Amino acid sequence: MQPTSLSPTIIVKNVEKAKAFYAEHFGATTTFDCGWYVNLELGAGGPTLQFMQPQSPNQPEYQGGLTYNIRLESTERVDSEHNRMNEAGLPIVMPLEDHPWGDRGFCTLDPYGVALYIYADTEPSEEFRQYYV
Repeated sequence: MQPTSLSPTIIVKNVEKAKAFYAEHFGATTTFDCGWYVNLELGAGGPTLQFMQPQSPNQPEYQGGLTYNIRLESTERVDSEHNRMNEAGLPIVMPLEDHPWGDRGFCTLDPYGVALYIYADTEPSEEFRQYYV
């Protein structure tokens, strides 16, 4: 198998709620919207997220356990996004910190409990350098 892309689809009760959250807090634009399924793009030609309302009784709603790692270009940008999201009242479930494995980041949640880990690469500590291939 040689996939050319990979994008998650999250099953939610309210696609509009997800669409509004990602548009407001991440600048997402809609590239497809048929009412029950929406494709969102984060930046021109950037990564995509899909949300879908259940279309059959056997299709469960999202139940948690998913984290999106959203890498930004600089630690200054991470700090700025942390301040912006904190001021907007989003829950900060992991504080803004420098991590020894080689990033500076924090974590918030979307309306459905998807963890959004926002980070930028930094130099890893000596302890963690050995794990990089």
